Amino acid sequence: MEGKSVAARIHDAIHRLTPAEKRAARGLLGAYPTLGLAPVAEFGSQAGASPATVLRFVSQLGYKSYPDFQRALREELEERAKSPLQRAHAAMAGTGGDDNFLGRFTAQAADNLRGTAELIPPSEFEAVCQRIAEAKGQCYLGGGRFTDFLAGYMEAHLRLIRPGMRRLDGRPATRADQMIDVRPGDTAVIFDVRRYDPSLLEAAADLAARRAQIILITDEWMSPVSRYAKLVLPCRTALDRTWDANGSLFTLVEAIIARTTELAWPMASKRIGSIEPGGVP
Repeated sequence: MEGKSVAARIHDAIHRLTPAEKRAARGLLGAYPTLGLAPVAEFGSQAGASPATVLRFVSQLGYKSYPDFQRALREELEERAKSPLQRAHAAMAGTGGDDNFLGRFTAQAADNLRGTAELIPPSEFEAVCQRIAEAKGQCYLGGGRFTDFLAGYMEAHLRLIRPGMRRLDGRPATRADQMIDVRPGDTAVIFDVRRYDPSLLEAAADLAARRAQIILITDEWMSPVSRYAKLVLPCRTALDRTWDANGSLFTLVEAIIARTTELAWPMASKRIGSIEPGGVP
């Protein structure tokens, strides 16, 4: 579990937690990460769990002690909050005479792809693809400033595969209007990476209140949207440069499109065939 955020560890461990430990987990996710920075007695009180349960929960996540757990949260919080300007100071140090920038950059990008495959449990990936391929109800997609293009790319492909694909508008007022049509059992795929978009968190809360099933595609520090998500796919995005890289998110999107097409092929082949020259309408 080296390199995983606390939230990612929770999602990995949730299936093996006791009911009392799950209360601690949901309490933390509901007030992430601030509740975890409180004293253990306060954590337990707010989560509806005993201090002993909180300590067992922390142990289940792989931390040796409550201080170790809190240290990880503080480090994660600092990393999540870093702006491109702050990251640039480290990136610019010692950049003179870099005659193989592209080679080093692509090597890091490849490491992010491998790291992403290790972060995501195969069962979680498969569950996401199954959920979309089932074509039950509407499927809404939305993202933030740097990820909305991924929602658009995904929607452009998947609308050929299954009916009911819908983009969530980036404008909060229009997005609020779209919520009128959300029904229980609908699916929403949300893309959110650091520094996280508050309007997406509001949209996720509204979708959850309307009993939509939320799929979150995020980075290794885990968007706050995770507190509402049924399924979470975290990707490695960090580079030792000014900007994070979305290449691993893009690759994940293409993997979802490919696997969903396979799972939905009886329906997908008819839909694709109806618009292809010589296809069967």
